[in-house]
Amino acid sequence: MKKHFYIVSGLVAVALGALGVVVPGLPTTPFLLLASWLFYRSSPRLQQWLLKSWLGMYIRNYQRRGGMTATQKAGAVGVMTVMVTLSTFVFIPAGSVARIIVPIVGAAGVATVVFAVPNARRDED
Repeated sequence: MKKHFYIVSGLVAVALGALGVVVPGLPTTPFLLLASWLFYRSSPRLQQWLLKSWLGMYIRNYQRRGGMTATQKAGAVGVMTVMVTLSTFVFIPAGSVARIIVPIVGAAGVATVVFAVPNARRDED
């Protein structure tokens, strides 16, 4: 029963991580790290699939560097800020509750990148 729970939770985490690639404010790497851990505990085959997929590069880069470089963090924060601003003021109609929710979620994403994601060294290769 626990194995099935881990597999389903891992698949949900992969979906959220993949969504985080395109949705501003939704982090990618933490969800993929969680999925990798869940698959490690339940299905080595699924863990290998994840690591070999196009999403695996996020995990491999994080593992190799131990976090994100300052340049990567600045880029991520910049893209999130632009996308949240565009979403809030261009695509969301005035008076919509989403005009309040999107900036809050975006701020949470920025805070996660700045404060929760460890700093890493820049690759030398």
